[in-house]
Amino acid sequence: MTRSDLVEALAERFGQLTHRDAEYAVKTLLDAMSEALARGHRIELRGFGTFSVNRRPPGWGATPAPAKAWPSLRSGCRTSNLARPCARPLTWATPKPDGRTGGLSRLSRPTMAS
Repeated sequence: MTRSDLVEALAERFGQLTHRDAEYAVKTLLDAMSEALARGHRIELRGFGTFSVNRRPPGWGATPAPAKAWPSLRSGCRTSNLARPCARPLTWATPKPDGRTGGLSRLSRPTMAS
């Protein structure tokens, strides 16, 4: 989805907004986010993800690497599930007839035989 697609979707979803108003709203939002990242702040949009700036200090030695900074997005729960759905849903193990639980016994620590 591009910026213009976002403007069109916003204008379509909210009929009281003109195309120009939707474009202004998207521009204002993205500018505010860019300024916050430039100041070193973190942006958290619940369910969507967290934007932050990753930094690498300068290297040292014979061929030192320069310091680097780049923006990153860590996707949230809803976004991750939409992008790559789970192969199988997580479920609790059902108890076996002898009282043990099925898959959870593999997670327990092995005991030392005496």
